[in-house]
Amino acid sequence: MSKLILSLLLGLSVFSGCAWSAPTGDIRQSGFVYCVNGTLNTFNPQLATSGLVVDTLAAQLYDRLLDVDPYTYRLMPDLAQSWEVLDGGATYRFHLRNDVQFQHTAWFTPGRNMNADDVVFSFSRMFDRHNPWHDVNGGNYPYFDSLQFSDSVQSIRKLDSHTVEFRLNSPDASFLWHLATHYAPVLSAEYASQLSAIGKQEQLDRMPVGTGPFQLSEYRTGQYIRLARNPSYWRGVPRLQQAVIDLGVGGTGRLSKLLTGECDVLAYPAASQLPILRDDSRLRMTLRPGMNIAYLAFNTRKAPLDRPEVRHALALAINNERLMESIYYGTAETAASVIPRASWAYDNEAKITPWDPPRSRAELAALGIKNLHLRLAVPVTSQAWNPSPLKMAELLQADLAQVGVTVSIVPVEGRFQEARLMAMNHDLTLTGWSTDSNDPDSFFRPLLSCAAIASQTNYAHWCNADFDALLQQALLSQQLSSRIDDYDRAQQMLAQELPILPLASSLRLQAYRHDIHGLVLSPFGNSSFAGVYRDAREEP
Repeated sequence: MSKLILSLLLGLSVFSGCAWSAPTGDIRQSGFVYCVNGTLNTFNPQLATSGLVVDTLAAQLYDRLLDVDPYTYRLMPDLAQSWEVLDGGATYRFHLRNDVQFQHTAWFTPGRNMNADDVVFSFSRMFDRHNPWHDVNGGNYPYFDSLQFSDSVQSIRKLDSHTVEFRLNSPDASFLWHLATHYAPVLSAEYASQLSAIGKQEQLDRMPVGTGPFQLSEYRTGQYIRLARNPSYWRGVPRLQQAVIDLGVGGTGRLSKLLTGECDVLAYPAASQLPILRDDSRLRMTLRPGMNIAYLAFNTRKAPLDRPEVRHALALAINNERLMESIYYGTAETAASVIPRASWAYDNEAKITPWDPPRSRAELAALGIKNLHLRLAVPVTSQAWNPSPLKMAELLQADLAQVGVTVSIVPVEGRFQEARLMAMNHDLTLTGWSTDSNDPDSFFRPLLSCAAIASQTNYAHWCNADFDALLQQALLSQQLSSRIDDYDRAQQMLAQELPILPLASSLRLQAYRHDIHGLVLSPFGNSSFAGVYRDAREEP
């Protein structure tokens, strides 16, 4: 491979300081520009926690064994055309499609179709700590590590070329849902073998090969990603030749690009921009309920935040109604639980923490808390759960100042954001979570289990053995009523301990130009570009 291609793909090209925008000259006829604010650490969602690779890229580059219907929230076939649940939920058998090709790229030409070897490779890499690929590029698989799947998966076996069987150490009613998330792509074992032969294993996650509708064509760090359609896509050739993901501008700059036509789609517009979007006849907008949560995490390893009563007292200072008005403009509801209301396990008895500054001051004084100074870490990138993180942080800062608590805001951005957010010197972290799973386990364990501390998704650093045991118990039964009872108790425990303060569950917003069609907005925060097309005949 030439040095030029490598520099483009690995983002090593050098640019001048002049103004820049995504290449749009040939896009109008052959593709579209999707504008989103985000950073990229890897092209493999196995290694990611959330953000750009999971929310945007994964649906374009890869497929999974199972999919989730964006309207009914039901499991659907994807690379597995059928499956069986055996041994009361301890064994899962998948029957694969036989006509799926991997992408032909500048760095890989497949010699066969997708088969059971690829599925075994993809999951053994994550779940088997002795697999030679496990430690490549760090050996951290945050989502599945937080679920302790390395300890719960007994074996992954190829029964024949198109049948794979997973055996677990105990039943897990959430297992299928986790395999349907974008954290579980099917990779090419053949590609991995070729990289091993030349000692370039790290390229597996940097120069991706999947079975998805689009493949990587060009990448400029912090600027744009160009995707070319996969002409061999098993569901049918995507309607547009290419898609450019513009990473170059945030905030009002992205809105300006949408208004001028430099962007065709604007992901996660700020709620404050809705009047402009609604009043422009050239634009269209979609809103859907989202499976997401914005929350404030208390660092429970640091005094005085290690005391639940202190956390409750601070929570009383937060003006939730003002957050709804100033950040979401009617596009979210105040959260009473760590799981959104759309989840089947949502506890309808959950209570929103009231706003009561006098009581907050009195309780802090009674607890002997004086001159408290807290550091609040805030990822600056807008997300499905929070379109304006820094503005929200400033509102929280003002609320806590009213009860005598000084808050210093620490903006966090760029690569390895998760590691910095997990640093023990932060007292508070303003963040959130979204998942493409309707199973509540996809919220509880990644955010609050003991294992999730090591996987850098538990920003509260909270570990409670009784809570973990309750989550594990909820997985043992295939009966929904039994699981609901367990998750009700889990939510009650969280309400008492308050390691995190739920703030908002947001609608999923997307704005786009009038001539763009076929972009189905998913409540899980991701959308496939395969069906997108442009109809220039449309009049605004």
